[in-house]
Amino acid sequence: MSDQELELLEGSVSAVIFQNEENGYTILKLDVHGEEVTVVGPIAGVAPGEYLSVRGRWTRHPTYGPQMRAELVERRLPQGLKEIFHYLSSGAVKGVGKVTARNIIEEFGEDALTVIEDEPEQLTKIKGITLKRARQIGEMFRQQMGARRLLEFLSEHGLPMELSVRLRRAYGDVALEVVRSNPYLLVDREFEVEFSQADALALSLGVEAGDPLRLEAGLLFELEHNNYSNGHSFLPRHKLVGASAALLDVPSDGLEESLDALIRRGEAECEQVAGQEAVYLPALYEAETYIARRISEMSRAELLPPQGLDKLIRRIEKEQRISYAPQQRQAVELAATRQVMLLTGGPGTGKTTCLRGVLALFEMMGLDTALAAPTGRAAKRLGELCNTDASTIHRLLETGFDPRTGKLVFTKNSYDPLKAEAVIVDETSMVDVPLMAALLDALEGDCRLVLVGDPDQLPSVGPGALFADLIRSGVVPTVCLTEIFRQAAQSAIIRSAHLINRGQVPDLLRNEGDFFCLVRRDPESVLDTIVDLCRRRLPERMGIPADQIQVLSPTRRRGTGTRALNQVLQAALNPPLKQKGERRFGDWVFRAGDRVMQVRNNYDILWREEGGTDSGMGMFNGDIGVIRAIEKESITVDFDGKVVEYSPDMLGELEPAFAVTVHKAQGSEYRAVILAALEGAPMLMTRGVLYTAVTRARELFIVVGDPAAVAGMINNNRQTRRYSGLRARLMEE
Repeated sequence: MSDQELELLEGSVSAVIFQNEENGYTILKLDVHGEEVTVVGPIAGVAPGEYLSVRGRWTRHPTYGPQMRAELVERRLPQGLKEIFHYLSSGAVKGVGKVTARNIIEEFGEDALTVIEDEPEQLTKIKGITLKRARQIGEMFRQQMGARRLLEFLSEHGLPMELSVRLRRAYGDVALEVVRSNPYLLVDREFEVEFSQADALALSLGVEAGDPLRLEAGLLFELEHNNYSNGHSFLPRHKLVGASAALLDVPSDGLEESLDALIRRGEAECEQVAGQEAVYLPALYEAETYIARRISEMSRAELLPPQGLDKLIRRIEKEQRISYAPQQRQAVELAATRQVMLLTGGPGTGKTTCLRGVLALFEMMGLDTALAAPTGRAAKRLGELCNTDASTIHRLLETGFDPRTGKLVFTKNSYDPLKAEAVIVDETSMVDVPLMAALLDALEGDCRLVLVGDPDQLPSVGPGALFADLIRSGVVPTVCLTEIFRQAAQSAIIRSAHLINRGQVPDLLRNEGDFFCLVRRDPESVLDTIVDLCRRRLPERMGIPADQIQVLSPTRRRGTGTRALNQVLQAALNPPLKQKGERRFGDWVFRAGDRVMQVRNNYDILWREEGGTDSGMGMFNGDIGVIRAIEKESITVDFDGKVVEYSPDMLGELEPAFAVTVHKAQGSEYRAVILAALEGAPMLMTRGVLYTAVTRARELFIVVGDPAAVAGMINNNRQTRRYSGLRARLMEE
């Protein structure tokens, strides 16, 4: 929304109803010509008596009525004796109450605030104020002025107000000076400002187009943006320079010099690898080289098998009532004799049977074994399949706060390693390079590692092509299961998944068993059919309730993307009711009863166990829950028994999840899956996306759309190239 579309309110703050000191979210009453108006938004440190110019949009809270949601705020210090007294007596300045406020105003009049900021020692003229207390009052007021000026600076340059809290948390009282000296710091993932905004700010502050500060910032942005957004571990030097020149609209010559300067200072690494002059961010370089070195060492290690291995395997077969096929037996035997191994295969090939066997063998060998997966849903499924506890890799490694950097880090590492003697990781195709490096760093030197996954699913969202590189290197002991077992082969889901993976189109119109295609050729009929399936047909005819159905789409936008699907599904499955709390955030109205997804890793969110005493920290990208209640100051979300309280301004971390993209569904399994397949960008309408969607379904898969679009996805085996040096490094090692 442009400034012209925002409404303007001006008035003095009559009361602050609520203020979250951590994130600055505030609910206040603004006196506008004698009428009190509720204003909400990130207005850190505001106090009664201040005069505000607020630009925002009107919203209606279901309980508290109309509110102005502030997007831009200009603040003016109180003027006149009445406003100044109101401000000081409100407790806005620590150490000043009503009596002291009155005495200060009687002594200094309208100069009171100037004295407090510039000459606090003069406060000792007032009876009862010592020099120490006077200086404390002055310091507290100057801190508030710093916060105010930072907010004014951000507002003046069209930057979001919530940035002020994050900047002050990172840089303290000198945050404004830091931003003025290098506006490109705002592009850091901690602040999430678009490069174009930071660049415009820098140019407006007098930074020249060819300034080394600007050129280096552009190079680092391109390097980080392409790595973390497009899955690269490095960029070829010529591509990095070319992309940065286009971004900054400058000749490439100066960029070569700036890149060399970054490399000399250690802010980038450059090395010949995989036939490329590869430029890395230092953290990714360290992670990739460490993985190559550690995995190579583990791959060379050969361990003595336990005494009577054949007898142990026969015992496992008897206890689990199975008889291993040759490949499955090979996998269990390999786990007994190698420190690291890979177990791969498509659906129905017996990965779970092997995984259970390996776990049982480790238990018989007396090994303390930890089970983990990249996402909460994948970890829950792994635990259910193995009838034991499993956790996310993040929770296994634990998180802590690093006071030196102000960032959260894994507390389990080489200095405080995991106690586990063996670790089994499922859904390894989703694991990126930084996470694998962190896991390896936390393993004792002789700890065993079993990595399980399907290499044909979509790769990790983060940097690298880890699982594929490990397999293709030929260095790591690997068992690839290829035999589809008879019982699994009876499933049309599994048969179709393997056909799709081979580039063959299944009989989409056969419509029997557990795989169906409902032909719809326009967006409106696709949406109507999916709503009917979720609301009526599957619950009534097949006994599958709506909360056990997951709707997927390859895309977020367009007529059958997740945005459109979520709107119609919310209206059908969770319509507004008077007793349901609601809260608008952006273009979405969150409602009690909504299915929602956490869309970024947040290690410092506190959760508590529903009905229990257990609690912990961290919610992770892909976790799905249900909104249980929406109150004035909090939104309660239940993530499969883990209850989290979100403040209203944290709703940016949640998205509706009646429908999610196929990428977001990775690592999860659902009783029934419905895929909208009609339209989308070629890079999304691919074989890998379709294969991943089909293999998310446990009992039923329905594709609603145009069979030609489905066939087009199968024929489009487009795989975006990821620049990764891991395979080459493993082969060199």
